[in-house]
Amino acid sequence: MQTDAHPDTGRADPVPRLGEVVARRLAEDPAVTAEVAKAVLRALRGGESEDQATEFDDTGIFLKAITVRGFRGIGPEATLHVAPGPGLTLVVGRNGSGKSSFAEAAELALTGGNRRWDGRSAAWREGWRNLHDGDAARIELDLLTTGNAPELTIVKQWRPGADLSAAHWTEQRPPTAATAFATEKWAALLELYRPFLSYSELGALVDGKPSDLFDALHQLLGLDELTLAQERIRSRRLELERAVRDSRQERLDLVSALAPVADDRAIRMASLLRPAQPDLTAIGRELHGNAEDPSGPAGLRAIVRLVLPSGHRVAAVAERLEECGAVLARDSTADAEADLRVLELLRKAREHVAASGDCECPVCGRGRLDDVWARAADISIATLGARLDALTTARTELDQAVHAARALPNHVPPELDFDPRNPPTVDTEAVRAAWVEWAALTTAEYSAELPDRLRWAHQRLVDQLEQLQQGTRKELDRLDEVWSPLVPRIAAWLDGAKQVAARAGELRTVKRAEDWLKSATAGLRGERMAPLETTARWVWQTLRQQSNVELGAIRLQGNAGTARRVLLDVTVDDVDGAALGVMSQGELHALGLSLFLPRATVEESPFRFVMIDDPVQAMDPAKVDGLARVLAAVAWTRQVVVFTHDERLAEAVRRMQLDATVLEVQRRERSVVEVRVSSDPIRRYLDDARSLIRTPQLPPAIADELVASCCRSAIEAASLARARRNLLAGGMDHRVVERHIEGAHTTRAMVALAVMGVSGKVDDLNKHLTGLEGRWVVDVLRDATAGAHVPIGRGMRELITDTERFVAWLAR
Repeated sequence: MQTDAHPDTGRADPVPRLGEVVARRLAEDPAVTAEVAKAVLRALRGGESEDQATEFDDTGIFLKAITVRGFRGIGPEATLHVAPGPGLTLVVGRNGSGKSSFAEAAELALTGGNRRWDGRSAAWREGWRNLHDGDAARIELDLLTTGNAPELTIVKQWRPGADLSAAHWTEQRPPTAATAFATEKWAALLELYRPFLSYSELGALVDGKPSDLFDALHQLLGLDELTLAQERIRSRRLELERAVRDSRQERLDLVSALAPVADDRAIRMASLLRPAQPDLTAIGRELHGNAEDPSGPAGLRAIVRLVLPSGHRVAAVAERLEECGAVLARDSTADAEADLRVLELLRKAREHVAASGDCECPVCGRGRLDDVWARAADISIATLGARLDALTTARTELDQAVHAARALPNHVPPELDFDPRNPPTVDTEAVRAAWVEWAALTTAEYSAELPDRLRWAHQRLVDQLEQLQQGTRKELDRLDEVWSPLVPRIAAWLDGAKQVAARAGELRTVKRAEDWLKSATAGLRGERMAPLETTARWVWQTLRQQSNVELGAIRLQGNAGTARRVLLDVTVDDVDGAALGVMSQGELHALGLSLFLPRATVEESPFRFVMIDDPVQAMDPAKVDGLARVLAAVAWTRQVVVFTHDERLAEAVRRMQLDATVLEVQRRERSVVEVRVSSDPIRRYLDDARSLIRTPQLPPAIADELVASCCRSAIEAASLARARRNLLAGGMDHRVVERHIEGAHTTRAMVALAVMGVSGKVDDLNKHLTGLEGRWVVDVLRDATAGAHVPIGRGMRELITDTERFVAWLAR
């Protein structure tokens, strides 16, 4: 309920949003770090109910009309019109007149159900069709909202013979076509800000299930978001703690699984896993292998990868050595050396002849070196040259063969430096010895034995290496058989352990956030409950007329998953005790209203109306007067529609001169229901004016002033009603409408707002009225606002008649 209605209503400021309250408390707490504050606010933002009302398309919802046909006590179509906007409307009529059928129809059209029927027998719910016109059952609810298309019509109609739940349910916003009623969109808000209260619910609010009222208030105050935030933080903490426990247990299980494994990798891994805070980097390095460790499986696999030249290749090189050696042995003789010297001598002699010409032989002195000798010498040079070239080629090929043989072996590979751990399962000594002999051939000189040495050294090394590699493969298989199944487990644990380590800071923050929320919950509950408690106590104080029961604090006790109830600090004659047990039915109903009205009229509610059915029953006359005051006060900011068969409420409104419209419902034969205006503020002011004229005891001057005041009040009431109707129908937010109405401080300002809108100026009012209706409207307004200075010649009865005409024109 708003604070701008009346200062004496006892109503507090609107309840601030939970997120704002929590953020303020976090900022004011010096012990809260930025990380903790973020964790708390993030948990609150995880829900949506905090923003539910703002996300709802329709706000500022007022009732315009309820049209019913063939439902409950109403046969042919009947319409209950109410002025859309703040104000009190009483719908009166005797029992069976059909007035409650309007209330039930409105609730059914908007919520899909009816609390009055809950707990009743099936016959009660099955007899919902009217006996005279039930085949054409239909409910139409006309609403006015804010926005560009403010008119909203909700229709629920049934085919002949259809069950209550089989209605065709639509909503329409002209000029668009009707669509299916958005049940999910409306349901949460109707549950949270329920604007309907039937007689059967009044007692249930107090003496029903304790958890029902707790849940309703808890959700209304946004405290459900607090509970959800606590649960989100708690769930996150449990998740993080579970990850820590699981990681620790898996680490211990891995240590136990590695203990019996005779594998140096397992031994090293177990040693790394054993500390409570293991070195994850070292574990990852060990898990994925260390290439510099020649004693581990990587070194064994390196031995398996060792290769030698093939036997075919070695045999070919050896055979080539033998062939080149044989050729060289064959051609390298003592004659070959003599031939070389002869060849050199002949070449020198030939050069001498070429330079000196024919001459005597310089060696023997007997022969002559002439052309004959020259030809014979050339033949000898060619023969000897060919023989020596063959020898040179043989030597070259042998050198090449020796080079090829030296290229086959290589030095002892570092892979054979494997240092087996205890027990020694791989012995490389024999292979190393064979490889040393093989490597020695890299510097061997040619001899006739070299080909056989090459074959023998190669074959021995092949045999030794093959034997070593077979043993190495068996050792690898043995190691992998016990180690390999553990590797995926260790890798999975390592991934999880890294996540646990990375989230250690988050876990500390979440724990502190959870502790803060737990400690702050009680204070937040009290702070959130205070405005509603203030309103409830004001309502009770106003209603409790002549009651010796006092309503004190209202507290919420319990949490989700535990016993939940609303603790009412109720005392009798200032004595604490079980006051509920001694309260009358009327007092219980008054207490129920004290709890309903604050819930239904919170500022966040999109519904600007409340509909109450039969709240007067069991109330004594004093409490009826208090109820009238409460309803009138609420009606300053809300549209309050009350259905009652008890004339005492309407009588109290008239007696205390409270502004209210009274509609009378009558039911004739064949369920024909009629609604007529019994009284409203405008009619009451005019009736008072007529009564003053008929009061001879009043001096004429005073009577004239009072009559003019009543006429002025009637015009003001009609102007404000028209202003509200037009501005709300134009889609203006109800809060803005009320500000414009409150800003109209004079009668002329109120009329200007009604006929010219918010942009009109009071100075232009007379000209505007004359152009719309004629000079008579200006004259009536002038005389009604003149007070004791009504122009001479105008009778008071004439002023009343013209005022009645004026307000009728405003109502069009």
